[in-house]
Amino acid sequence: MTEPVEWSETEAPAPSAPAAVTPADAADAARLVAFGLQPKTQPARDQEYTELLRRYREDPAFARLADAVATGLGLIVLEVSPRAGMAVTAAEDSVFAVRMGDYARRTSADGSDRFLHGLAHLAVAAMAFPRPEDLADDGYIGRVSVNGVDAFVRQACGRLEERAAQAGENTDPATDAPGLEAAWRIWVRRSATGATKDARRLAGSTTGIVGKAVAFLTDSGFLQRTGDDNGGTYRTTARYQLQVRDMAGSAALAELLELGVVPITDGSPTLLPAEESDDLELVADAGLPFHS
Repeated sequence: MTEPVEWSETEAPAPSAPAAVTPADAADAARLVAFGLQPKTQPARDQEYTELLRRYREDPAFARLADAVATGLGLIVLEVSPRAGMAVTAAEDSVFAVRMGDYARRTSADGSDRFLHGLAHLAVAAMAFPRPEDLADDGYIGRVSVNGVDAFVRQACGRLEERAAQAGENTDPATDAPGLEAAWRIWVRRSATGATKDARRLAGSTTGIVGKAVAFLTDSGFLQRTGDDNGGTYRTTARYQLQVRDMAGSAALAELLELGVVPITDGSPTLLPAEESDDLELVADAGLPFHS
């Protein structure tokens, strides 16, 4: 006769197998990624979004599933939090990647203007978060204005042009020269506003180019418009801070920051004398916020 087996105090039941992923789980994970692709949707204003974020933070298996969905779509998860929602950026091979050529077609830009648009985006990032501590502080809010960004680029261009002249380099822009080196040389010679019969700024003017850049960033959920002064004033969002963190190591952004930008709360710039350096030319194509 077989006697019943009793558990000893030191023995424990075998761990249960992890719960299988259900189609409903996969749908929820995909839904969370979909929220991440809607940058203007704020978690605080959407109960479903808030609940999915909570589940991501509290359920490691669900978090891994959502990360896998994002990876499969060619997305990189920057942060998942109530502050930023599910903040994602597109990898170079992602169908969601924004390419400079596509952006240029949307803005009717061609030739050297493409690089002027790239320089405008770099300048917005540099003015919004000019110091490493600004990027590190989750509570920091950067403020920029269209006229302020244009003024900053013009001051930076002037400084770089002076140094090029002192070094005996050619300061005339080559129309067929690629990269941001040509861009800063062309920017300072471009009209700031242009003129139309109804006093609107021309799209090809430098403030027009900056205006296109901040409008794109606003549509992408990176900036929020706060007023009409100085050509339009804007404040940064948590998602933009994460994006700039991601591109903070770019050579071109570093060059702009090394010129000594000091932010003013209304988005106006001022430049401090920078330390002497023999390497202040903007690197061609480095750090553009688009894929080539």
